Amino acid sequence: MDFKPLVTLLAIVNPLAIVPFFIHYTQGFSAAQKQRTIAVASFSAFVVIAISALLGLRILEFFSISLASFQVGGGMLLLISSMNMLNAQPAEAKQQTNEFEDGAEKAARGASIAVVPLTIPLLTGPASMSTVVIYAEKAQTVFQTGMLVAYGMVIGLATALCFSLADPIARVLGKTGINVMTRLMGLILAALSVEVMADGLGKLFPVLRG
Repeated sequence: MDFKPLVTLLAIVNPLAIVPFFIHYTQGFSAAQKQRTIAVASFSAFVVIAISALLGLRILEFFSISLASFQVGGGMLLLISSMNMLNAQPAEAKQQTNEFEDGAEKAARGASIAVVPLTIPLLTGPASMSTVVIYAEKAQTVFQTGMLVAYGMVIGLATALCFSLADPIARVLGKTGINVMTRLMGLILAALSVEVMADGLGKLFPVLRG
C-alpha cells in the first residue's frame, strides 16, 4: 500500500498550520458555533479531495489538457506552496481581507467561514487538488482510487482533530512551534514537488529520461 499520496496531502494541507487562522476567524463564536465550523470545514476538505480523485481526470480530458502538462504545472504549484511554508506561511497562503472582520458577522456565518477561507483556499487549494489528480492518474485499480478518497477522509479527520484542539495546541506550541512545524513540512513538500515535475517533464520530453 502506497502512503506517499497521504504524506504529500498532509504536507500540503497541514491543518496544524491553519490553527491560528481558525482561532482568528472564530473569535466570538460560541462552543456550538465552533463545533459546527469544525464539522463543515472537515467535511468540505474531504469533499474537495474526493471530487478531485474521482472527477479530476475527466475535467482534464474535457479541457484537452495532458496529464504530463498538469504534472509540471501542479509540481510548480507544490514548489510555490513549499516556498510559502518555508517562510512559515500556510501552503495555500492567501491575502486576508476584512470580509469576516466583524465578530457578530462571524457568528452568523460560521458555515461560510468554514468553506471560505478555511477550506478553500487555506486547507485545500490548487496545490492539493492538482496533487490528488496526479495520483488519481497513477491509480491502477478501483481500490487504489478508493484509497485516495479514504485519504481524503483521513485529511478531514486530521483537520477536525487539529481544529478541536486549537486552543491547547496554540498554547503548547506557541507561534514559534507552529512556524517550525510548517517549515519542516515545507521542506518535505519541496522534495516531493521536484519529483512530480521531473516525472511530468520526462513524459513531455522523453529525451530527458536518457
